[in-house]
Amino acid sequence: MNDRQPVAALPYAGVRVIEMTHMVMGPTCGMLLADLGAEVIKIEPIAGDSTRALRGSGAGFFGMFNRNKKSVAVDVKDPRGLEIVRRLVATADVFSENFKSGTMDRLGLGYPQLDALNPRLVYVSHKGFLPGPYEHRTALDEVVQMMGGLAYMTGPEGRPLRAGASVNDIMGGMFGAIGAMAALAQRERTGRGQQVQSSLFENNVFLVAQHMMQFAVTGQAASPMPSRISAWAVYDVFSVKDDEQIFLAVVSDTQWALFCDAFGLAALKDDPRLATNNLRVQAREWLLPELRSRLAPYSAAEIGAIFESTGLPYAPITKPQDLFDDPHLLATGGLEAVTLPADASSAGRPIDTRTALLPLTLAGERLRLRSAPPALGQDTCALLGELGYTPDDARALIDAGVVAGRYGADVAAHGDGPGGAPSANEVASA
Repeated sequence: MNDRQPVAALPYAGVRVIEMTHMVMGPTCGMLLADLGAEVIKIEPIAGDSTRALRGSGAGFFGMFNRNKKSVAVDVKDPRGLEIVRRLVATADVFSENFKSGTMDRLGLGYPQLDALNPRLVYVSHKGFLPGPYEHRTALDEVVQMMGGLAYMTGPEGRPLRAGASVNDIMGGMFGAIGAMAALAQRERTGRGQQVQSSLFENNVFLVAQHMMQFAVTGQAASPMPSRISAWAVYDVFSVKDDEQIFLAVVSDTQWALFCDAFGLAALKDDPRLATNNLRVQAREWLLPELRSRLAPYSAAEIGAIFESTGLPYAPITKPQDLFDDPHLLATGGLEAVTLPADASSAGRPIDTRTALLPLTLAGERLRLRSAPPALGQDTCALLGELGYTPDDARALIDAGVVAGRYGADVAAHGDGPGGAPSANEVASA
């Protein structure tokens, strides 16, 4: 990438993360830490993370959640492969995994085993459920949306509907990263790492907790979003000229006056039945049809321009693919060019596209893309060199199917052992 941020300037520069994750939740945790400057080494099976080959709604998983990482492909069921991972863990600050409970222990990579190897290690587990009666269950984002009330709140009455993004997976990974950050901060005081756990189900409960509290406060169950009683009278999608749609919101008495003035609705502005927001909410049954009729002759662009000029909230109804050309994202650097590797592309070749950056700034700067999602095993040989393996060792391991990677110039560039290998920081900024 051009104009890369120097890794040393980022807050988690010098932190090494070993990641054994797949799908969305675990990779999101690693992506967040990587974007913040950590060196994230993704341990993949010889055949690669399964999301490299996903199609349909999973086709974007690998390309979205694995940027700024390195890839090491290794068979951890082979003692020689397991030894490679253990050597890497001995150099690490964070280990992140999202396999079913018991899997890592059987591999010899559970928390007690790695804590004995590296007592400063922060061990992050991403699970379906925190320890308890449900922890044995297999969870997916959609599973916990159904059992955690989110699907009920999203769909119409009697038609539970999952949210249109992997909200629990992504937020579960975010909470895993937050937990890792907290544990690293505590390690500064104690000198020891600890285990951190994040989960899909408890994350989903956190998302719907406002509706739980609504019931506690009012004694009335929250209605699903399509049939809810809105807190505001004008807070809906409107169909307008040429069958276009636009979302409009008028959420205060001041905004109501501005709205009526902008569209010449003096009679509605002066109607005592509509004098306050609460009165307008009670009048929604007849008010909204009236407003829909008044706004129908306008195009969505005309309404949007009026709302923008008066400072009223509105939104076009946008499809995800339209965001590649969003003028705000393009102007503010919210999207960055990236080339996805051929082994994570349904086209079977590298794809040039743009990717969404983290939605935050540090000192006014976005956290930039430093490297594209890695090809399978592209960093295997370099990291073997850092760990003390010779080029001949790497060739033998590749030929035996213990690791996958590219030997030759990649290995030679990193020398024959620790003396010729770069430091972790040098690797991170390479």
